[in-house]
Amino acid sequence: MATFEEINHQIMIDPLNEAFTKKGIPPLFKVSKQARIAIVGQAPGRKAEETQLFWNDLSGDRLREWMGISRETFYSTDKIAHLPMDFYFPGKAKTGDMPPRKGFAEKWHPLLLKEMPEIETTILIGSYAQKYYLGKSRKKNLTETVKCYQQYLPDYFPLVHPSPLNIGWLKRNPWFDEDVIPVLKELVNEVI
Repeated sequence: MATFEEINHQIMIDPLNEAFTKKGIPPLFKVSKQARIAIVGQAPGRKAEETQLFWNDLSGDRLREWMGISRETFYSTDKIAHLPMDFYFPGKAKTGDMPPRKGFAEKWHPLLLKEMPEIETTILIGSYAQKYYLGKSRKKNLTETVKCYQQYLPDYFPLVHPSPLNIGWLKRNPWFDEDVIPVLKELVNEVI
């Protein structure tokens, strides 16, 4: 069994990540043997990469609000692991950031999750995480998948991305705040 330190080293020396390592940019994720919830998002944003603090932006503020926990708890607890679909900022796109690199999560998530046997629920934020973890059990689109979140519990909890770019989606889908968020807060409260 590999240790987290050994896996981190393997990620850094992987030829696909060589350019980041040469620039002194470490992979951005958080793991713990005590983790009971894993948060799987897209990839670190530019600010997260620069500050080496995942979810360090407006999206993170909203995510913490949805989870019902403080910024301090979010970063200090060992009960929450953070495994984005790519551990490096992929660059900017026309709207938002570029997608995570293909094959990255497939290569590294299984190794890291194997070392976290206490994970009870994986929060899947956005379509990339849901596509990878839910596969064919996803619904026809993200909205329907999130609306049917109870079908995936307790293993997975699909969410829309908390990005400010999704404010329109949140306004069009008031059921999300009314029905989904209270369940998420309760689940996180039980763990923390």
